[in-house]
Amino acid sequence: MGKPDDHGHNVRWEKFILFYIWIAVCFTYNAPCEAQLSSTFYDGSCPNALRTIRTTIRTAISRERRMAASILRLHFHDCFVQGCDASILLDDGPTIVSEKNALPNKGSVRGYEVIEAAKSEVEKLCPGVVSCADVLTVAARDASEMVGGPSWSVKLGRRDSTTASLVLAETSLPSFKAPLDSLIKTFGDNGLRACDMVALSGAHTIGQAQCFLFRDRIYSNGSDIDAGFASTRRRGCPVNNGNENLAPLDLVTPNSFDYNYFKNLIQKKGLLESDQVLFSGGSTDNIVREYSNNPSKFKSDFAAAKVKMSEIRPLTGEEGVIRRMCGALP
Repeated sequence: MGKPDDHGHNVRWEKFILFYIWIAVCFTYNAPCEAQLSSTFYDGSCPNALRTIRTTIRTAISRERRMAASILRLHFHDCFVQGCDASILLDDGPTIVSEKNALPNKGSVRGYEVIEAAKSEVEKLCPGVVSCADVLTVAARDASEMVGGPSWSVKLGRRDSTTASLVLAETSLPSFKAPLDSLIKTFGDNGLRACDMVALSGAHTIGQAQCFLFRDRIYSNGSDIDAGFASTRRRGCPVNNGNENLAPLDLVTPNSFDYNYFKNLIQKKGLLESDQVLFSGGSTDNIVREYSNNPSKFKSDFAAAKVKMSEIRPLTGEEGVIRRMCGALP
């Protein structure tokens, strides 16, 4: 039996009854009976889960502020491959070829150990209850808030994948050299609009990129890059070496979640080609302009887009599993 709440009701017993009423209604009216995500999913089964995750994420970002950007990126790279199912967290195993080794991930995606640490703390409270997919989703929200970005209500109830796909990770994630129409299609394939794409790209207001990702751009002498900006970036990114050298995606305020990213694009100071293409005479120019003038609009749209992204093809109900460790199957 579950623990009674302040009103003397048995929370778990009520949920049990409601579940069977729901099933009965589904069968009676031939309605779809897919499990739904809910912001109160763990209220009865693990009420301190979100607070515990938040503590771990805050500690990690306090030690290294860049980790906020890394967690946001980790979440993005998970959801665009098989949906938000924590498949990116799986290590190589007898039946798993890890997505960590895919070109868009290897040597650049970070934060795995932070999510594993948060999961470990939650396991101490509620063994086998909270999925790694939900831990990662909550962590992304907390990471944003920790560096001055928006917060949002997270719907929960995802389950973890028993598979990973290196092939999909190689083909489903947007390239740093992708043209605008390709980016719009990739996001559209995941149910996200162009405005969602531009808002989510605003996460590049924090974080860093490796030299090999932007070398061609800063040495191109193209008309789509500010000459002074290119010259500054060349100092830390030589022509023939330094592939892993890092540069901030936002040179002005690299550690704060603000709207300078969009101002940079208007000034032709986007570090990656896939950044600058958002303001290059195409259909997203007006969105960039709006966000550059209206930071509250950007943050509101970013939060809404993150919620939308976090609900890409989740596993729910009896699908998938709850992993005890995020890097390995049960």
